[in-house]
Amino acid sequence: MKKILLILCLAVIASCAKKEKLKMQFDIIISNINLIDIKDGSITNKTIYINDGKIVDIRIPDSLVNATSENVIDGANKYVLPGFWDNHIHLRGGDSLIEENKNLLPLFIANGITTVRDAGGDLTTQVLQWRKEIENNALIGPSIYTSGPKLDGDNATWAGSLVVESVEGVTRALDSLEKIPSDFVKIYDSKISRENYLAILKQAKQRGMISSGHMPFTVELNEAVTSGIGAIEHLYYVLKGCSSKEPEITQAIINKKLGFWSAMNDLIGSYEDSTAQNTFRLLKEKNTYVVPTLHIGDILSYLDEVDHSNDPYLNIVGKGIIKTYEGRIKRALNASDNAKKSRKELNTFFKKLTKSLSDANVPLLAGSDSGAYNSYTYSGVSLHKELEAMVDSGIAPIKALQTSAYNGSKYLKKDTEVGTIEINKTSDLVILNSNPLQEIKNTRDIYRVIKGSNIYNPATIAKQYNCSECFTYKN
Repeated sequence: MKKILLILCLAVIASCAKKEKLKMQFDIIISNINLIDIKDGSITNKTIYINDGKIVDIRIPDSLVNATSENVIDGANKYVLPGFWDNHIHLRGGDSLIEENKNLLPLFIANGITTVRDAGGDLTTQVLQWRKEIENNALIGPSIYTSGPKLDGDNATWAGSLVVESVEGVTRALDSLEKIPSDFVKIYDSKISRENYLAILKQAKQRGMISSGHMPFTVELNEAVTSGIGAIEHLYYVLKGCSSKEPEITQAIINKKLGFWSAMNDLIGSYEDSTAQNTFRLLKEKNTYVVPTLHIGDILSYLDEVDHSNDPYLNIVGKGIIKTYEGRIKRALNASDNAKKSRKELNTFFKKLTKSLSDANVPLLAGSDSGAYNSYTYSGVSLHKELEAMVDSGIAPIKALQTSAYNGSKYLKKDTEVGTIEINKTSDLVILNSNPLQEIKNTRDIYRVIKGSNIYNPATIAKQYNCSECFTYKN
């Protein structure tokens, strides 16, 4: 019996030894890289193993001696983050701009952006088709979460908007979005009534739909937040909620004695810290996200002073999209001196407001607002400039970085799948040559981008556009 047991033990040992010699095959191995924990900014040296578009293991370098792959990336002296998210873009402009919008999609990947949130447009059918092509590796581009068409009132500003003029209209509009299916509800404020706006939010919440939007000034901020808005796009509406005179200003808007822009000076003048702190607490308590869009604010506030005619990205953007820039440019140039001055002062105030929101731990989302009609706000690079604007406002680099993939995935309730570098999560990653925690502009110093099982070299995509200066980080 002892001999039999000994033979069995030797057989087991031999079998284990044989298995040990077998190589473990992975699709991608990123070896010896500085992994930035997006939750707290800590950095550890790790090797990451990827199969079938998922992170399957993360280990101390060289601890998995039998691992092998045809795609081994040497991560020595490099840094890895979750692939960036641009949480506010637009794919729009009608049928004549379909191809020009499509041609911009690889720019996001070249800039390390593996996911975008399309915040309303008139190309929903094409966007859904591009999403399928990207998923099937027939098109280079980011994952796209889309609202589909915006919701607004009759004679809406933006083409393709769904008209909501009654409670029944709210139901029909949300039914339509669910059939698409859209990933979130986007509300615009050009024509929507106070009553229908609040009805959309309440019904969307009842249906379990995620919402975001502008806010008509006939509504007080606390009403929108308590009605269930998931994200507030732009800072005008947060500013309104920080005014000690918000009820009076709201009533003046309802009575048509005051307009949107004419209210701004009153809102800044009546900004009150105690009111602001109460607003910040409400936003945090309700987990309402805020999308500051600082970079486009800088661009639009200084259109009358800054010459963009030599921007290298103008060699990439289609002529049709560039033509859509004309409206904002003309309005900026033709504005009165007082209006130009007020716009710049508001822009400066918004930077301070963003820092205050961050200090109060209100969840922020980095979004560029890039797309047709938004002059000189270019796809891809504008997300980096948004992060830089946040840091310039006084926000720490790690908190600015969290506003991209980390907060974006939580807002859309996708954080069990993406947003952090963890085992079993999607392998959407960006590898940087230098540390973004030391200098936020290092987010542009991209070595490789990994989207699922695909590895992209930004330099290769740059050749496609014949614009290397559009992708190279420079001090």
